[in-house]
Amino acid sequence: MANGVRDQVLEDSRADILRAAAACFMERGYAATSIDDVARRLGATKGRIYHHFHSKTDLFAEVFRMGMDLNYEAVEPFVHREGPALPRWRSMAMAHVMQMILTKPFQRAVWIGVEMHLRGATTPEQRDVFNKLIAYRSDYGRLFRATLLQGRDEGVFDFDDLSITNQLMFMTLNSPIFWYTERPGETRADTEAVAGQVVDYALGGLMGTREAEG
Repeated sequence: MANGVRDQVLEDSRADILRAAAACFMERGYAATSIDDVARRLGATKGRIYHHFHSKTDLFAEVFRMGMDLNYEAVEPFVHREGPALPRWRSMAMAHVMQMILTKPFQRAVWIGVEMHLRGATTPEQRDVFNKLIAYRSDYGRLFRATLLQGRDEGVFDFDDLSITNQLMFMTLNSPIFWYTERPGETRADTEAVAGQVVDYALGGLMGTREAEG
């Protein structure tokens, strides 16, 4: 689990390559993106990219990993916060959704990687790399489980199957990677308001069964 990852990456000489690659993978997908595409977007030679990454798979894996590192870093301050589950869950969910918005190209790369893994659209050489990335993502998803269970015990959340609930929750929290576009003049407060609506919608799903039956 990474500490201070975001600051490190911004200072790293590879940061521009990762940002350019993330944007290309988001726009074109994995298969249609080439090292040439990344180099053109970066305004550099392929040699600069190959200096840091041996192949497109290595580059994609680092973009995927960076997306997940950013997520871990964002929610870690809240995971072990003591007290009732609901405010902790809201803080974690808000931090997560803000990452989906602010680092959208990296988060789309994560989704592309998951989709490729589920379709089995990887080579034998890629499979080991992708399996480790998917495991890293799965471990992140588990960070929310204890809070969900505590919330259910406290009577705040109402659900039967934890795994299904976690998946459905993340479908909502991840959704900005598909539809969010920054508006001209948008402020940080505007972005947080959008993220807050997503969090409220996910919360409605966690509480909805009990409310509906009431």
